[in-house]
Amino acid sequence: MFDNIKQMNKIREMQKDLSKERLESTEDGVTVIMNGKMEVEEIKITEDMDKEKLERVLKSCFNSCLKNVQMAAAKKMQEMGGF
Repeated sequence: MFDNIKQMNKIREMQKDLSKERLESTEDGVTVIMNGKMEVEEIKITEDMDKEKLERVLKSCFNSCLKNVQMAAAKKMQEMGGF
């Protein structure tokens, strides 16, 4: 039972740490910034582009940023001894 409580505390600590992380992905003048809870914090578009290109670039940036968040979470889990 105490092991479960310790695990839950580790998970809460990891979630708190991840919520402070800011991860970003940039491609073709578009930047997507997410926090470690996979919430979008910012989208920056610095180039003028047509709708189709913007849709393609946004999709790519979101997917890349999500992978960055997942890698950060995996790294935190390793640092904390895994689960």
